[in-house]
Amino acid sequence: MKTAILTAITVLCFLNISVAQNYKFGKVSKEEILQKEHPTDPTAEAAILYREIKTEFQYTEDSGWYMVTDYFERVKIYTKEGFDRANATIDLYKGDKADKLIGLKGYTYYLNADGKVEEVKLKSDGIFEEESSKYLTQTKITMPDVREGCVIEYKYTINSPFIFNIDEFRFQETIPVDKVSVLFKTPEYFIYKTHQRGWVPYKVETYSRERLMSFRQTEQMDTRTFGKEVPKVETREIKFKEDSYTVELENVPALKEEAFVGNLNNYTTALQFEMSYIDIPGVPLKTYATDWEDVSKSIYRVTEFGAELERNNYFEKDIDNILSGLTTPEEKIGAIFYFVLNKMNWNGYRGFYTNEGVKTAYKKGSGNVADINLMLVAMLRHAKLDANPVLVSTKSHGIPLFPTRNGFNYVIAGVNLPQGTLLLDATNKDADIGVLKSSILNWQGRVIKKDGTSGWVSLSSIVPAVKSAMVNAEIKPDMSVSGKSKNRFTGNYAFKYRSEFKSMNEDAQRKELEKNSNQAELSNCKFENMNTLGEPVSLEYDFEALDVVEDVAGKLYFSPMVFMATKETPFKSETRQYPIDYGYPIKDRYIINIVLPEGYIVESLPENAAFNLGENTGSYRYLISQVGNKLQLSVEFAMNKSFIAAEEYPNLKKFYELLIAKENEKVVLSKA
Repeated sequence: MKTAILTAITVLCFLNISVAQNYKFGKVSKEEILQKEHPTDPTAEAAILYREIKTEFQYTEDSGWYMVTDYFERVKIYTKEGFDRANATIDLYKGDKADKLIGLKGYTYYLNADGKVEEVKLKSDGIFEEESSKYLTQTKITMPDVREGCVIEYKYTINSPFIFNIDEFRFQETIPVDKVSVLFKTPEYFIYKTHQRGWVPYKVETYSRERLMSFRQTEQMDTRTFGKEVPKVETREIKFKEDSYTVELENVPALKEEAFVGNLNNYTTALQFEMSYIDIPGVPLKTYATDWEDVSKSIYRVTEFGAELERNNYFEKDIDNILSGLTTPEEKIGAIFYFVLNKMNWNGYRGFYTNEGVKTAYKKGSGNVADINLMLVAMLRHAKLDANPVLVSTKSHGIPLFPTRNGFNYVIAGVNLPQGTLLLDATNKDADIGVLKSSILNWQGRVIKKDGTSGWVSLSSIVPAVKSAMVNAEIKPDMSVSGKSKNRFTGNYAFKYRSEFKSMNEDAQRKELEKNSNQAELSNCKFENMNTLGEPVSLEYDFEALDVVEDVAGKLYFSPMVFMATKETPFKSETRQYPIDYGYPIKDRYIINIVLPEGYIVESLPENAAFNLGENTGSYRYLISQVGNKLQLSVEFAMNKSFIAAEEYPNLKKFYELLIAKENEKVVLSKA
């Protein structure tokens, strides 16, 4: 009874706080600041208390139709880990015209020593502008005086001439969202389709009403008195029907990170608008609903894309020289890829249109993504290879829900080979042939061919990442296990080690390696080929593992995988909302030789085992035998498909349970 009363009081207190909340800018309550943890998600580092986005269309004689979008967000910071939520990035697009940011304001609120609400204003030293590409500028804000328990809020307005390209409305984040309100109002002349995604259900309410809009119009009047034309400005009013779309959502749970989720943002609950057609009285109907073929052809026709692919007079001599004597496609691909990789430096700008132009970029030795990778495609075509550009949307950009050029922000090269499409990105100095960085391993890319036709291609590598380990170990009289491990990494594994370890000194490398060694102590760590692309990365180290062998009543128990056994599954939840995304196929191989201690014989060994996941999704093999005074173990784990549907999660979970149980089975030794 007492528990029920306390629960009721807690709920009532929470409801009182909710009722007391004022969602107007500047009306942060003391109760919001006092809140110590989120009511429904106590582990949350921060929460969005309120998000409001309102979009409507205006018209001027000079600008024509343009969008006006008002943004307002209020965020509660619970812990230091949530301080990053006090930063925000505002994307501003540009072309012949540009987005305009106006009315940016922000405040941080906290309680002072007297228990009163203090507010600290966002000033110019917390606002930064950054040019991300030829077509995108970002305004970044860092809220002032952020501390645990504070509440921040900011608002701004964007006037945009890009009425066809509307950013998605997000309702879900990796922190809880208490309330979100979206209002999208459009003249009856503009017809949009809506695209919903995410697993949190919501309804888009629609209604229409008449709107009266005033705007100024200038006319040239012939005045005979002065013999010249003078402008006459009139205010005109038009009445039209306005269609409104609204979404109101409360208590949206946070997106939770799970193992091998890939790009979590792809699964957020969101709404996007696609321009379908424009129907203005007296003007011919203009449709915009299109398909991916139309998008691909329109991109190819742009000078900074298609025309740049046709240029080759700036590199012909250089490429002909490096191709001399080469005959196989693989040899030619390797020679051209490493030539571009070594010659060109990426300036950090993304995009699928060239910035410098391939010829200028080639002379300078630097350029944006398109400058470098369209150049690579042109060189591969010069070598008579079936090469094409592949449009990609990076993970931070999301997955395009409908056919639009804005769905992509990156371009790589693809070469068709009998075994599949080999994907290349020459912007990353640590990348190897067929290896893409994780930020662009985002579902599928769009291949655009010479004739303008196009198609989808998986961004998963056709070459698996392979780890091969040869381990020689010995059980010492003190029951410790020591030995040497020789490892070889190819594909994305090699890229991972180059990216993470190349800049570290030996001591830092050792400490980082020990984090994944189940308390084994490592020494004499040595990497090779860290700077030699095209060669596997190799790693050698000595190890000593304590607490691996258990002595129970004179018998010794130990896992023959020593410190390399998988201890726990990455898949702990009973159900899963998201697909499993490894990013690339993987294959791990271990050969482990263990010298047995004198005076002991093998009483029992784990049984050999082999099991599969699906028809050709994954496999596991475990073979153990005794050869003289040694045990020899061969283990092979393979995940042939990098993307597994959520429906297959129960089978994958069981697969890992079997794997872990097998790797942790014990060898039993008894005294001779």
